[in-house]
Amino acid sequence: MELNLSGEEAAFRDEVRAFIAENYPAEMRVPNPETDLSKEQMLLWHRILHQKGWLAPLWPKEYGGPGWSITQRFIFEQETSRAGTLPPLAFSVTMVGPVIYTFGNDTQKQKFLPRILSGEDWWCQGYSEPGSGSDLASVRTKAVRDGDHYIVNGHKTWTTLAQHADWIFCLVRTDSSAKPQAGISFLLIDMKSPGVTVRPIITIDGSHEVNDVFLEDVRVPAGNLIGEENKGWTYAKFLLGNERTSMAGIGRSTRYLERLKHIVRTEVRDHRGRSVLRGIHQGHRARRARCARARGDGTSRRRPDGARHRSGAGSLAVQDQGHRDIPAHHGSNASGHR
Repeated sequence: MELNLSGEEAAFRDEVRAFIAENYPAEMRVPNPETDLSKEQMLLWHRILHQKGWLAPLWPKEYGGPGWSITQRFIFEQETSRAGTLPPLAFSVTMVGPVIYTFGNDTQKQKFLPRILSGEDWWCQGYSEPGSGSDLASVRTKAVRDGDHYIVNGHKTWTTLAQHADWIFCLVRTDSSAKPQAGISFLLIDMKSPGVTVRPIITIDGSHEVNDVFLEDVRVPAGNLIGEENKGWTYAKFLLGNERTSMAGIGRSTRYLERLKHIVRTEVRDHRGRSVLRGIHQGHRARRARCARARGDGTSRRRPDGARHRSGAGSLAVQDQGHRDIPAHHGSNASGHR
């Protein structure tokens, strides 16, 4: 899709490009930033964007967002993705922040939102539990009301970057007698609370990105409950909607595709040193010409776009045969990783 940008929008795109080129920290350009960078290094770009006022494009202006149009948000997403910048921590900015300003009370907004924007508070996500798979409603971590506090006991797992976290937002079960979705609450827990233990999970490549989080008789102020008790499933679905749309990665996919095309054009050669991509195109054209000569029952004419096709009976079969001759791997999708 090509956007027809107005003069003002084109100027904004150029401003974003120039800002990234001049300000993105060189030390953040590592193969796997989530595991190769320290917490302070990961926050470098976060703080630069915060100072510029560009950290949270989707947030309403009243809570610290830049007040951009939809097109400006799209341009910013495209340009930062194409430049390969590490986005601000999604658990803080994309996930829990919108939950707090949408469903939280004024005290919670004033306490947490400024610290999310500044990077003072690093958040992690307490959703997954052992044995639950993708069944989020089967959460077993319990929170029992005790005066002005909840007493929380449970075990969260695969908790990304919890080793750096100041806070964790958790789904907890506050009513065991209700149906699974109806007895869940959304609770904010200080990771420095007594009874919180983080243990690393070392993945097959030897890196430390995910963790187990154990909660043993953790006292959490009742004021850290988001919205209403037992309505956490509603807030969880809202959060997951933001998480999934933020992971679409259109700009990143475009960058990977452009890189793949460049590699095939310039670097992938056959045993004679010839471009493989050029050979594919030439072979395809030759096969189509041979098919046309062999059949001899149609006329060749040029389409408006300049390509040739066969008219007459069986023309689709001729074109399909040409496509089937191309090795399957040349038409497969490619994906990349940071």
